[in-house]
Amino acid sequence: MSTLRDLAEEHTHLRPADIDHLHRIAGDWQLLSDLSFADLLLWVPVDADGTFLCVAQVRPTTAPTAYQDDQVGRIVGGPEVAHLGVAYSQGRIWREGDPVWYGDVPARHEAIPVRLRTAEGEAGEVIAVVGRDTNLSTARTPSQLELNYLTTADDLAQMIADGTFPPPRHPGETTSAPRVGDGLVRLDAGGKVTYASPNAQSAYRRLGYASHLVGEDLAALHRRLAGDPLDGTEAANGILAALRGEAPPRREIDARGATMLTRALPLMPAGVPIGALVLVRDITEVRRRDRALITKDATIREIHHRVKNNLQTVAALLRLQARRVAMPEARVALEESVRRVASIALVHETLSMSSDEAVEFDGIVDRVASAATEVAATEVSVGMRRRGSFGVLPAEIATSLVMVLNELLLNAVEHGFPPSDEEDEPLTAAASGMVPVAVPEVDPELRPEVVVSAHRFRKMLHVSVADNGRGLPPDFDAERASRLGLQIVRALVTGELRGTIELRAGANGGTEAVLVVPLARNAPDGRSQT
Repeated sequence: MSTLRDLAEEHTHLRPADIDHLHRIAGDWQLLSDLSFADLLLWVPVDADGTFLCVAQVRPTTAPTAYQDDQVGRIVGGPEVAHLGVAYSQGRIWREGDPVWYGDVPARHEAIPVRLRTAEGEAGEVIAVVGRDTNLSTARTPSQLELNYLTTADDLAQMIADGTFPPPRHPGETTSAPRVGDGLVRLDAGGKVTYASPNAQSAYRRLGYASHLVGEDLAALHRRLAGDPLDGTEAANGILAALRGEAPPRREIDARGATMLTRALPLMPAGVPIGALVLVRDITEVRRRDRALITKDATIREIHHRVKNNLQTVAALLRLQARRVAMPEARVALEESVRRVASIALVHETLSMSSDEAVEFDGIVDRVASAATEVAATEVSVGMRRRGSFGVLPAEIATSLVMVLNELLLNAVEHGFPPSDEEDEPLTAAASGMVPVAVPEVDPELRPEVVVSAHRFRKMLHVSVADNGRGLPPDFDAERASRLGLQIVRALVTGELRGTIELRAGANGGTEAVLVVPLARNAPDGRSQT
């Protein structure tokens, strides 16, 4: 289905600023719909002959809808939308007329002109019409709550016609809460409570206020209730700002272990401040869960930090032991273990600074590649380059993948560009056999380089580690290779990562290791999980 912007741009000549204002209305009009017990439809004129297009619709959560079918995208004209034409051409709210029937549902039509105020703060021309259609099939004598809702809805409808509703949204704010059903308080021009819904009364009771709210100075009450004087002052200032015609940001009040979210809206029909509307919501349990999650996240980060420290201690012990070993082969083996442990520590170091169990892997790869060029035993200077992005990876993939890349990078440097007197077998990984190829001659003018490439495709991570070194020997067989590094790589790729790896000759010489790793893991019941 087309969006509001798509429909408006395709069928009308509205300016971008007009469309943005319609977006703001559609983002905040659930409040008006719930207070009105009515469906709201946003109509924009299509032609000068009185044809209108419905570009948005919202249904009330406080009453049955008047429309079973969605009206967005519908173009109508003639007598059916005569009330919209009156509101659009005369710039006034239309409430006359008899009920109309949609199938077996009787409905009452109303039409509210939509204005966008000018840069000078004056009411501009009408750019659209909000249709307010009420299902009359359940009509009954309204209660005090319903009367207060409808009165407040009429005030907000007039503010739409004036161009003063909805108010500007503060950065980072959403329109999700609080809502009408969470709790509603209406204030007069002096800031005294004239009505409080039962849910609002319950929310204040949880903060420790057991008396009735009607007649109370709400700003002063917020100062008394808040456990933190600063929070109480900010909450009170928000109420006073709304009474002055401003739209303050949402505020939270903490008292006696409970938390309440408040939103204050000015009521200014026809530009006259008559009071404010305050929506409240008890969010005690939400904040309690938030605090529990923060504590859990801090604990997990501390665990990763300690694991990183322990791994660094292990690496330091292995490094000390390597210095005391006389046999060159044993010293090399211990130094390789130090590098493997250090690569795992990098993942835990990153996780200790993250708020979830996922890591931005590009930085880890860059650090591992830099370390590989520094510690590799080679006479030449080898450049490292990364192409593409690994993105964010879950910890269980990152831990194994960093070990695999550490082995591949070290071996690409050491065995792709060995000392002149070394004729050792290259140590990289493969999951399938290789067709023997002749070892190409290395161009002495070619700068030694290893390139790590990564991209994602259909929930698979494709990685290659390619060098422009001496390439594979003619008799190389990855399946029969017995080196520890190769065994580690094959075990991690095919086991922990559940992927595949292939070693092959590079297109322009050298050696290329290609990995394909699934990003979606299988749960114990066989279902895929990411």
